[in-house]
Amino acid sequence: MKEKKLLSLVVSVALVVFITCVRLRETTGNKTPDKSKKSRTEKPVNSTTKSNHSRSRPSHNTASSTAGTTASRTIVTSSSDDCDTHIRNTSDNNHLLLGNPSDAQPCRMLVSNYLIDRTYYVASYNSQRGTPNWVSWHLDASDLGNTYRTDNFRADPELPGSFYHVEGTDYVSSGFDRGHNCPSGDRTNNTDANESTFLMSNMIPQAPKNNKRTWAGFEEYTRNTLVSPGNECYIIMGSYGTGGTGSKGKVKTIDQGKVAVPARIWKVVVVIPAGDNDLERLSSGDVTVVAIDTPNNNNTIDNSWRKYITSVKAIEDSTGYHLLSNLPKKVQQALKSKVYVP
Repeated sequence: MKEKKLLSLVVSVALVVFITCVRLRETTGNKTPDKSKKSRTEKPVNSTTKSNHSRSRPSHNTASSTAGTTASRTIVTSSSDDCDTHIRNTSDNNHLLLGNPSDAQPCRMLVSNYLIDRTYYVASYNSQRGTPNWVSWHLDASDLGNTYRTDNFRADPELPGSFYHVEGTDYVSSGFDRGHNCPSGDRTNNTDANESTFLMSNMIPQAPKNNKRTWAGFEEYTRNTLVSPGNECYIIMGSYGTGGTGSKGKVKTIDQGKVAVPARIWKVVVVIPAGDNDLERLSSGDVTVVAIDTPNNNNTIDNSWRKYITSVKAIEDSTGYHLLSNLPKKVQQALKSKVYVP
């Protein structure tokens, strides 16, 4: 009898232990592990620009920092099929604060007007030409530092796979320079910034004398004269037309027809004193605008960029783009019609 009671007690204890283990196992199995959080500072593929490039602005009452700045970014895929991502950009230092000249969007179906965001500039890329239509960026003293020119010309790995990827060597022996839109000299604050300007999606085939003389002079003037006295600039550069004259003569394309050679190259620089509430201050109309439009011709280009000063309206008429579109219409009209001669 005692043996039966002992056996019954053992069985009961074993049953309790078994049930407890099963419940613990079920509880553990149903528990979902915490997902690792995606860092907002990792390099994004592309981004819409609702809050892009609202970069931390150093105090204008102190010396400008030479440390790199990080943009607040909204990450989107580079293979997006969403062709309706119209976003107005109004934050200080936003590369598209002046507007999106061609309403480019980060949609792979827009093969000739694809919005690319490379942190230090934003562009409309034309995969059918193998060049950007235009590139837009903000420039102030914090962008200028002591970083050496990296010369890291390379294909842009973030373009959609269906696009033709121009390589860093594809301009070799063409008679044309790999001409920056956003210049290397405008991004000397840190190595990442400088390297970003050497992506081939930021390049156009540019006549050597145009690149090394005329445009180099205007870029230096922008940095040394327009920015250095305590100003900031919003800049848009682009090209249009087909057929330029390089050191080996006139051609319409290079790289076996994959890269179009532009006939004209233009830039608009909008200058305001360094400060805050940029869109409001730009809308006041108390700004300076310097615009140039040059021939991409190695034989006829003049060394002085001042020979090619024009109006924003004239560039609009030639390109079909809508420049300065974020500003009030009356302000746009006033700024676009005037020819500013420094």
